[in-house]
Amino acid sequence: MTKDSPWFYENFEQSGSAIGFRVTGKLDEVRSAFQLIEIWNTTDWGKLMVIDGAIMLTSRDNFLYHEMMAHPVLFTHTNPKRVVIIGGGDCGTLREVLKHKEVENAVQVDIDEQVTRMSEKYFPELCESNHDPRAELLFDDGIAYMRNIAPESVDVVIVDSTDPVGPAEGLFNEAFYASCARALRSGGILVQQSESPLVHLSLIKAMRHHMAVAGFAHSRTLTFPQPCYPTGWWSCTLARKGGELSGFRERGAYSKTFSTRYYNVETHRAALATPEFMRELGD
Repeated sequence: MTKDSPWFYENFEQSGSAIGFRVTGKLDEVRSAFQLIEIWNTTDWGKLMVIDGAIMLTSRDNFLYHEMMAHPVLFTHTNPKRVVIIGGGDCGTLREVLKHKEVENAVQVDIDEQVTRMSEKYFPELCESNHDPRAELLFDDGIAYMRNIAPESVDVVIVDSTDPVGPAEGLFNEAFYASCARALRSGGILVQQSESPLVHLSLIKAMRHHMAVAGFAHSRTLTFPQPCYPTGWWSCTLARKGGELSGFRERGAYSKTFSTRYYNVETHRAALATPEFMRELGD
């Protein structure tokens, strides 16, 4: 942003493109031990969170990402009782996870407490489940947490991380996936945000290869819209410890007792469809 141009832009060198939002000013910023967190006010998209220059979320469209990181995996698992969220400091994914009554415990492990504190202040709607008795918020190294967790003690692991650079770089390799496979019970599922299929297909291929080597029998990449991220199209990749990933509990999703703004049976089915250019990833 400049004085003459009241817009915040994020440039994506890899895709030769940019995304911008018209802003009225910066509301706050804090430099934690790990990164610079900024909050901007926009004219049309509510509040905007930026970390080290990269757009994390807006008030207007974050429901797309948070719902798709939580509900597809929880409706694919047969009975998800214990969930671990690695990252997710804005707490939106935690809120969606705890809409599922069968979840008995959800642990969120984010290395940077300041992300959560800024979210509590500027995105309080995302943090409304932080005091749910089933929720546990830890501010620690997620890689170490998964390495030390008891074997076969978790049903679902959700990796709600930033891009694979800086603090999140170690969440995209075989060693981390192996620790997740060890922690999951039979039939357990790992889901990780996997960037834009239009720009990061090679990253998705590498992720799925590392997941297979780490012991996951099947993987599947789901796509969904996300206007504030590179190309406006995003993905998450599921990997299962035993069992298939071709279907989900459609009856449960259809009769869900909680509200969503994007997720439903039809959008879940649509996300499972594989565009032709992604066929090389398999199913």
